[in-house]
Amino acid sequence: MEELSDKRVKMLEAARMYYELDYNQQEIAKKLGVSRPTVSRFLQQAKEDGIVQIRIMDPASDNRERARMLKERFGLKEAIVASVPKYEDAMVKKVIGEAAANFLNDTVQDGDTIAVTWGTTLYEVATRLPNKHTKKVKVVQLNGGVSHSETNTYAYEIAQLFAKAYQTSPYLIPLPAIVDHAVVKHAIEADRHIRKILDMGKQANIAVVTVGAPTEDSVLIRANYFSDEDLGIILSRGVGDICSRIIDINGQLCSEELDHRTIGIDLNELKKKEWSVLVAGGPSKVEAIYGALNGQYTNTLITDQVTAQHLLEFKG
Repeated sequence: MEELSDKRVKMLEAARMYYELDYNQQEIAKKLGVSRPTVSRFLQQAKEDGIVQIRIMDPASDNRERARMLKERFGLKEAIVASVPKYEDAMVKKVIGEAAANFLNDTVQDGDTIAVTWGTTLYEVATRLPNKHTKKVKVVQLNGGVSHSETNTYAYEIAQLFAKAYQTSPYLIPLPAIVDHAVVKHAIEADRHIRKILDMGKQANIAVVTVGAPTEDSVLIRANYFSDEDLGIILSRGVGDICSRIIDINGQLCSEELDHRTIGIDLNELKKKEWSVLVAGGPSKVEAIYGALNGQYTNTLITDQVTAQHLLEFKG
């Protein structure tokens, strides 16, 4: 009985050293004063007795489950969750950019009209789009993107790269996202050429968008569209922007006055798309994504596994 007890103690010590302390079997044998084959038998016995339980975590399987739960919770048509090795903005954008590019390559068909917004996340999507031989595909900007500062919104580059991938030419909105007065917006949108492009964005069956967060890194804020009064509203009420329109945690517009100065698609029009694809992730974007999903502006989400988990656990 004592021999059995001693053997069990050594088996436990061997298992702990091997699985928790990262010793190899030869080192364990030396420390316990037994042979290497005995250590091997200890480890095998520990598994058979249930002392050691090995669970293989399959990231792909976990992500499929997260995607299923996101679809269920937010009423989505599709959700794609990609694995990021490091949860920081630059890495997240590259990984979800690749996932979104692959999704679009599988989804876009002859005759589709793709409407795109802008920003660094969509630039990562655009640079990764494979060329696809399609016919009569149109690419159009969803909202203005000309910056009032040195900050690049990537609006022109994104539209050009999307068009190149589908062998077409883009329809651009060569205007800022937000103007100083509503009357200016109405005058601009009355122009027949601008109206044609805006209508094309409205009629597009695919929209590809992202969200911005109201941080110092925000492309929208750095583009110098806002007065101090505007920034006060954004920072006090907003969790982010979608198509340059500022929303709160419930997905509601934060300021009608700001909304009336914004050039581009109305958010309610996003709800009518066959595919309204939100590509977003990273530590600063969780609340903005949550707000966009609460507003039900998009029916497809492409994000990373950490953001997905945060969204599933989020209590707004």
